[in-house]
Amino acid sequence: MDVIRLTHIIALSLAWAAQASAAACPAGVDPKSSTPLAAVSSSSGCAAKTSHGFLLPDPACTPGAINPTVDLAILQGGKFKTGCDRNVATSAAKKATTYAIYTIKKPTKNTGLTQSCELDHLVSLELGGADTLDNIWPQCGPPGAKLAKRYFKIKDGVENYLAAKVKAGGISLKDAQQGIAADWTQYIAEAAAYGSTHAMTGFGSDQ
Repeated sequence: MDVIRLTHIIALSLAWAAQASAAACPAGVDPKSSTPLAAVSSSSGCAAKTSHGFLLPDPACTPGAINPTVDLAILQGGKFKTGCDRNVATSAAKKATTYAIYTIKKPTKNTGLTQSCELDHLVSLELGGADTLDNIWPQCGPPGAKLAKRYFKIKDGVENYLAAKVKAGGISLKDAQQGIAADWTQYIAEAAAYGSTHAMTGFGSDQ
């Protein structure tokens, strides 16, 4: 099989996979829809900030964005799965360009127990976050920590906690989206407390 034909087949396979993923979304959900929370004012030389000893993305580069078609009714309906819109609006390869934007060297071994970075959705997909580049940043560190203590794993716990709280009516979806975009670390303590009494991934129990 020649290279051109093989490349064409791979491209078609990826397109079919994207279509299948999009088709899995509940009625009314557009996986490519995105409403930015603020405008991107920089696309190079971005640098992570810190809050409560954890990392935040550069708001000039990653202000966050939501998918307005993933509303409260969709989240409470129980049929929405984050896989339906992941890598549909923005490919995995395009998301990987954020390493360069943040001047971070892309890890060569970044799976399983050796994972040190995650191309993270600032507003998580389970909170109706958009799968667009203005909502993606490379969340890495801390160096030498076990997987469960990586920053992105701690944020996973926050995301799961807020998603549960939104579905239960304990916080509005808008407030959760804006809060996690502004400073996800503000929820760490209450998310950890919630996780200690509820079955929830994150804080050492995820993967």
